[in-house]
Amino acid sequence: MKQDFLFKASNISKYYGQNIGCKNVSLDINPGEILGIVGESGSGKSTLLNCIYGNLEVDEGDIFLNDKSEKILNFTKISEPKLRLIQRSDLAFVHQNPRDGLRMNISAGGNIGERLMAVGHRNYGEIREIALNWLEKVEIDISRIDDKPSTFSGGMQQRVGLARAISANPDVLLMDEPFSALDPLIRRQLQDEFIKLSKQLQKTTVFITHDLDEAVRIGDRIAIMKDGVVDQIGTAEEIVMNPQTEYVANFVAGISRLKVVKAHAIMKPNVTDLSINTPSVRNNVVNLDASLTEIIEMSIQRPGDIYVVDAEKVVGVIEQSDILKTVIEGTE
Repeated sequence: MKQDFLFKASNISKYYGQNIGCKNVSLDINPGEILGIVGESGSGKSTLLNCIYGNLEVDEGDIFLNDKSEKILNFTKISEPKLRLIQRSDLAFVHQNPRDGLRMNISAGGNIGERLMAVGHRNYGEIREIALNWLEKVEIDISRIDDKPSTFSGGMQQRVGLARAISANPDVLLMDEPFSALDPLIRRQLQDEFIKLSKQLQKTTVFITHDLDEAVRIGDRIAIMKDGVVDQIGTAEEIVMNPQTEYVANFVAGISRLKVVKAHAIMKPNVTDLSINTPSVRNNVVNLDASLTEIIEMSIQRPGDIYVVDAEKVVGVIEQSDILKTVIEGTE
């Protein structure tokens, strides 16, 4: 029977002498979900990612993977050879510096092929065809399949690293600040390409970033870390609207609510059973996931209450005062 989770970290702790790498961290990562782990330098986010991958041995806790055979594995308690097999077949790691994840002395196609051979591919023609396909997916000219990554720009190297990681169809993709070393324009382009690719592949992903804006753009949920502990985890909207600690409130203070707040978060429930067919209602409707920006634009064009609909049914009402309150609170 399919489990509700794909990957689970349960009370993970890692210590460096008296210093805390991460402490009592628990995460449930669902199939197809992108989870962003955000925090300042030294918050423990990279330590946590390396514990999840198995690069670091945890001092306390368990890590469970619901693998391709539907068998739940606790790979804090399996043998070293079995762990390496899981890392090759079920997991993939994309490094901050692409040079850490690529072999610069072999071709781009060879880097992908090496990953494919590690999971059992043996036919050269098939391997080359798969490599060409993945280079095309990450928007690298396939004529460069035989060029070495050392001849590529940093952005192109990261594209090859991503293609190498995903080509073997891992269950979970782990990314350690994959875009942070790139120039702003290239970084934005790669974020856009990754978002598009993620929607196509529905690949479960955990990515580390110090950039909250990046986490908001890419992640389905965000975990905010401080001093090795997860202070809060939730959607960007949940965290921005309801920060649970002073640290989280300060951390998200610079994020514009226009980017993250949706209609369902600020509406009042429809208690009068309004009909969508009422003329005054039909002209002022938004869906549940309409952004605050969309709501404000509609309010400017059509003053009055705004009605939130789901499946052609009015489920809530947003008054002008609700919009104003949300905007004002987001600027304090």
